[in-house]
Amino acid sequence: MHTKHRIGLSTLALALTLGLAGCGDKNEDKAATPLAAKVNNDAISVQQLNHEVAKLGNLEPEQARKAANQVLKSMVDQQILVQKAIEDKVDRDPQVVMSLEAARRQILAQAYLQKLTADQAKPGDAEIADYYAKHPELFAERRIYRLQEINVPVTPANVEAVKARLSQSKNLNEFIEWLKGENIPARVGQSTKAAEQLPLEILPRLHQMKDGQAMTLATAGSLNIIVVAGSQTQSQSQEQARPVIERFLANSKKREAAEVELKKLKEKAKIEYLGDYADAGKADAKPAQPEASAPRPDAVIGEASGEKGPAGLK
Repeated sequence: MHTKHRIGLSTLALALTLGLAGCGDKNEDKAATPLAAKVNNDAISVQQLNHEVAKLGNLEPEQARKAANQVLKSMVDQQILVQKAIEDKVDRDPQVVMSLEAARRQILAQAYLQKLTADQAKPGDAEIADYYAKHPELFAERRIYRLQEINVPVTPANVEAVKARLSQSKNLNEFIEWLKGENIPARVGQSTKAAEQLPLEILPRLHQMKDGQAMTLATAGSLNIIVVAGSQTQSQSQEQARPVIERFLANSKKREAAEVELKKLKEKAKIEYLGDYADAGKADAKPAQPEASAPRPDAVIGEASGEKGPAGLK
């Protein structure tokens, strides 16, 4: 197994953080700490190496040994760069300092959430069975979809005409030819996706649709049309789906626990939004979102006939 351990700028920044935090006392007795390598006066411990190798996941003993050697070489290269960065005072550059602080905040926040949710109970059999029963579109009636996707730029003046023409068209090609005749540009794409690869926001609607039907998703300045050109059922039993459901429910519980904890902490904290950012703290302040209509199967473009939109339509 050939394992690469890449060193990017963010990795260097993090390494600087760890280096600055761990190399303050050169006289500290480290005799009890097994070492994997030394780079000038800096040591790389076996514990540090094992920490990095653990990120690669479960490996066979022989794979782990080879991976450890490769990772250690990368850590040596990294440490050489860190030493030179500190020698050249790169660690004092304002941009680097901010990046180090950002990395530290991210690591601490993530570590706290992991500690908070570490003891979450695993989903029980009843929970798994309930989720399986409530989501036939993902499991018992799971389908593989052959989709044709059309993105049509629209204006307030022509959006209703485009929607009306879509519902009147006998097939996809007829609709595309009409767009070309009206000088309305469109982008056409095709894909094959399993149910679990589709956004959960639209999957229940797609599941209700028959081959040949389309749904429209309106966003600011465009109309996205998704056509179910064809599909086939490939169901999953509850036992087959169990690992996926278990992970999903476990992650959902962790996310909910994190949200509850964050809300509790925010209620206790004194938070002030200042200057130009005072509005960010208002209760009614919401992030800007594109306009969107609820996806619904609102047009039929003929039955599935294997027809494809013209390739390269612009």
